Amino acid sequence: MDSPELSILLLNLVIVLVAYLSVYPKLAGNSFNKISFYDMFTSGFALLVVGLNYWGSGHEFSLLTFNVNWFWFTLVTYGAIEIPIAIWYFKKQDVKV
Repeated sequence: MDSPELSILLLNLVIVLVAYLSVYPKLAGNSFNKISFYDMFTSGFALLVVGLNYWGSGHEFSLLTFNVNWFWFTLVTYGAIEIPIAIWYFKKQDVKV
C-alpha cells in the first residue's frame, strides 16, 4: 500500500467491522454502557497501532481540505466509519441510549 491514508482507513474499517459484527454482539449485546466501554478499547487500539507507525514522524495526512497529524486523522476517520455502523447496530439490537 502506497498511501498511508488508505492503510489507516482500511485498519479503521476492519476494527469497526470486527467490533460490531463479532465482539459487541457477544460481549455487549444491547447494553449501551458496555458498548461504550468496549468502544474505548477498540478506538484506543486503532490509535495505538497507527501511533506506533507515525508518532514523531512529522507526516501530515490529508483530511478533505486541510492537513492533520496521524492522531486526528485516525480519530476523525474512525468516527466517520463507526457512526453509520453503530446506528445500524443500535437499530438491529434495539439498544436504548
